[in-house]
Amino acid sequence: MQLLELYEPVPQGYQDDKQDNSVIHTDDTRKTRLTLDRLNKLRIMNDVRKLEHEQKLDKVTDQYKVPAAAEGL
Repeated sequence: MQLLELYEPVPQGYQDDKQDNSVIHTDDTRKTRLTLDRLNKLRIMNDVRKLEHEQKLDKVTDQYKVPAAAEGL
């Protein structure tokens, strides 16, 4: 969890407690079924994570790129 998530609403594609209504019991060792709904949520979460990573890389490259004044030297 990130600090900003406490103050901003949850973006689309993130898992929230309202959607997670599954309860796993310790005496139940069976695997949960992987449904198309869950696969779709996982795909959306992966797309959001990939987009955020690309945005983070863009910010980092902007921060550490060579200044325009130093390029001409």
